[in-house]
Amino acid sequence: MTRPQNWLMISMAVLALTACTGEQEELQAWMDQQRHEVRPNVQPLSPPQKFNPQAYAGMDGVEPFSTQKLTGALKQESAQPNSAVAAELSRRKEPLEAFPLDSMSMVGSVNRKGVPYALLKVDNLLYQVKVGEYLGQNYGKIMKITETEITLREIVQDAAGEWIERPTTLQLQEGGR
Repeated sequence: MTRPQNWLMISMAVLALTACTGEQEELQAWMDQQRHEVRPNVQPLSPPQKFNPQAYAGMDGVEPFSTQKLTGALKQESAQPNSAVAAELSRRKEPLEAFPLDSMSMVGSVNRKGVPYALLKVDNLLYQVKVGEYLGQNYGKIMKITETEITLREIVQDAAGEWIERPTTLQLQEGGR
């Protein structure tokens, strides 16, 4: 490029920058005007309330999850003739009722004289169970045994505190746990 062309380019750049400066001054003036005209409407904060600590009075009451309370509730429930738990409380507990169902695994099944038995592994020990026996901590009674699963009837409390029966199954574990 020649010298006159360089001067031309430089003068055009300076002219463009000058034009931007004028718009910026206008914009700044408008913003200052708006800032003076608009007043924020802020409600004053209410003063904080005084905190009054309360002494905890629940220490003398019955603990909500204690076995004492549960036993009392179960006895009260068993006094009612329609209770699903009434018969369960009066019978003798079986050894496998001490373990939760999720700690048990079905590892096989056998038929002896036409009676199906399931093989359960609990705490690295093997147990034989049959229909009518009990498993788990929710009064689980064995209702049916097939080659691949054990069907149980458990008695549990629903959200309203009513005792209901629910079906549960233990499936055969391939390879054992």
